[in-house]
Amino acid sequence: MAILALVILGIWTAWTTYYTVPSDSVAVVQRFGKYLKEVQPGLHFKLPLGVDKATIVPVKRQLKQEFGFTTPGATDPYQSPQDGKRETEMVTGDLNAALVEWVVQYRISDPVKFLFEVREPSETLRYVSESVMREVVGDRTVDEVITIGRQEIETEALAKMQALSTKYAMGISIDQVQLKNINPPQPVQESFNEVNQAQQEKEKLINEARRDYNKVIPLAEGEKDQRIREADGYRLKRINEAEGDAARFNALLAEYSKAPEVTRRRIYIETLQEVMPSIGSKIIIDERTRSILPFLNLDAQSGNRSADQTGGRP
Repeated sequence: MAILALVILGIWTAWTTYYTVPSDSVAVVQRFGKYLKEVQPGLHFKLPLGVDKATIVPVKRQLKQEFGFTTPGATDPYQSPQDGKRETEMVTGDLNAALVEWVVQYRISDPVKFLFEVREPSETLRYVSESVMREVVGDRTVDEVITIGRQEIETEALAKMQALSTKYAMGISIDQVQLKNINPPQPVQESFNEVNQAQQEKEKLINEARRDYNKVIPLAEGEKDQRIREADGYRLKRINEAEGDAARFNALLAEYSKAPEVTRRRIYIETLQEVMPSIGSKIIIDERTRSILPFLNLDAQSGNRSADQTGGRP
C-alpha cells in the first residue's frame, strides 16, 4: 500500500509539474498565493504540490458581454445577462421608456490587474456597462435613441466605459460598444414602428430627390457651358471674318489708290473667274452685231425641240 501511495504521489507530482499556455493567452504564476511572474505561451514547469499556481488568462482573445439577449453556447457566466428584461428597460431624457440591447467587446490588457486588483472584474464590467448606458441614454430623447443617435451613443458609452475601467484598475481594454435592438415598450411599439417607417420613407424621398437633382443639374450646367462656348466661338469667328474682310478691303483700297485702272481690271477679271464657271451656256456677242438671230440659229433649235416632243414622228 505504501508503494502504491508513493507511485500515485509521484504521478500526481509529475502531472502538476508542467503546464501548457495557449497561443492566445499568458499564465500568471503565484507561489504560495503571491504573484511571482507572467509567462508567455508554450510548455512550462512549476513547483508541484500546490506550491506554484498558474492561472491562464486569454489576453489576445476578444471577449464580449451581452445585454438584453443571450448567444447560445456561451461558456463565460458573465457574458449573458441574469435578468435581461431589467437590464434593457431604460428611461430617456424626455421621460419616455425604451428597451435597449447592446454588446460590449473587450480584451484583458493587464492580466495582473485583472486577477488581483478587482474582485470579479467581469461582473464589475457588467455593472459599469449598464450604469454608463443608462446615463448616456438618459441624456437623449427617445427619437435620438431609436433612430439618429445610435452612433453617438456607442461612441460616448465606449469612452466612458474605458475611463471607468482605467479608474478602477480592472486591466480591461474596451474595443467596441455596439447597440443591437432598440425598441419602445410593447404597448406603444406599433405606433413607434409607424413613426420610424414614416421617417425612413421621408429619408428615402429626400435621397431620391437629391439623386434627381444631382442628375439634372450637372447636365443643365454642362449644356449651359456648351452653349456659352459655342456662342463664344461663333463670336470669335465673326470678329475674325470681319477683321479679315476689313483688312482685305483696306489692302485693295491701298492698291487701288496706287493704280486705279490696273486694280479695277484685276478685280473685274477675278470676279469673272468666280462667276463664269457657274454659267452653263455662254454667248459672246460682238457689240457691232445688229442682229443675234443668224448666230443663234433659233429655227434649228425650235425644230429640234419639236422633234423631241413628238418622239421623231413626222
